[in-house]
Amino acid sequence: MVKNTGERVIPEYSDPTNNLLLEHAARYQFSLSYMQGRVLDLSCGAGYGTHMIAKQCKHVIDEVIGVDIDEEIIRYAKGTYYHPKSSFEIHDAIDPHLSSHLGTFDVIVSFETYEHIKEEEKLLHNYYQLLNPGGKLIISTPFGKGRGKECGSPFHVHQITPQEFRDLFTNYAKQEFFYQNGVLIEPPREDVYYPLGLAVCEK
Repeated sequence: MVKNTGERVIPEYSDPTNNLLLEHAARYQFSLSYMQGRVLDLSCGAGYGTHMIAKQCKHVIDEVIGVDIDEEIIRYAKGTYYHPKSSFEIHDAIDPHLSSHLGTFDVIVSFETYEHIKEEEKLLHNYYQLLNPGGKLIISTPFGKGRGKECGSPFHVHQITPQEFRDLFTNYAKQEFFYQNGVLIEPPREDVYYPLGLAVCEK
């Protein structure tokens, strides 16, 4: 049985009112209107989000691939979630040959990944390389004191500021930024605290 430890969200082992589960599900729900063609869920974890995309977007996508570095969690995903348009594979998000292994995609979702990656430039490079021209990257990360500064989570390398987050995507043709507090995801309002940001970037 896979362990539900750290920040791993596994719906089958969670209270349905668990805030962390609801917040994660809200991000996937937010992403659904962007789905088309070939989709990558990079750092998919237990796979429930990949499955949500496959089920709810089956008429507009060709396939969705869930990728995670954790062999145990991918084994769990394969055994728990099945859909004819989804599959799961084990890969490292910063593997320089990732696009050779997977090909390219029309949409990439990558939620709560960036803050875990020390070699962030390799991750950002892979996002760009894996996208088709005109493709969309949908990414989220929690905010904190800034790059290289201590944060409250033992699982995070750092938690960047909202401005640092916006600066990550200047090489994309278009960028839209949204902010999340609980299950609410919206454009930023003045004088409102948001613990987490989402970006939708078009190559």
